Amino acid sequence: MRVLGIDWQRGFHLTLMHVRSGGALPVRAGEVLVQGEDLGAWTMAQRVGWDKLTPAQQWMLDSVLRLEPADEAEQPPVRRTQADRWADHLAAARQFHAREGHLNVPRKHVEDVSGAPVKLGGFLDNTRRRADKLAPERRAELDALGMRW
Repeated sequence: MRVLGIDWQRGFHLTLMHVRSGGALPVRAGEVLVQGEDLGAWTMAQRVGWDKLTPAQQWMLDSVLRLEPADEAEQPPVRRTQADRWADHLAAARQFHAREGHLNVPRKHVEDVSGAPVKLGGFLDNTRRRADKLAPERRAELDALGMRW
């Protein structure tokens, strides 16, 4: 049986006391601070992480605080992985190379790849500086485009 953490219990208790004393249920971070706890941030974290809560926690939030899970629009954006970012920068490098025939890109150059801006110049500059730490596969991908190290 999983035990509710003391931080969760504290957040629930402080929020419950705030609501019982006539306060509105906070829905945004920074709205209500009680004893150093941001109740708005706590309630939003519960709504966003609803599926990770135990059934008992979900029941307490739903029946006692009238809190519901966050809908799709309120979910935070999915964080992109390093592999995703590498793929985007490599696509920009390939596009630039196909158009210009080289990878001699100004530091501030931004390449438009399928409507999304990719800071290609900064990426290539940083990649050159860290070439010794680059995985051999990634280095080979840029070598195929004629990258000057």
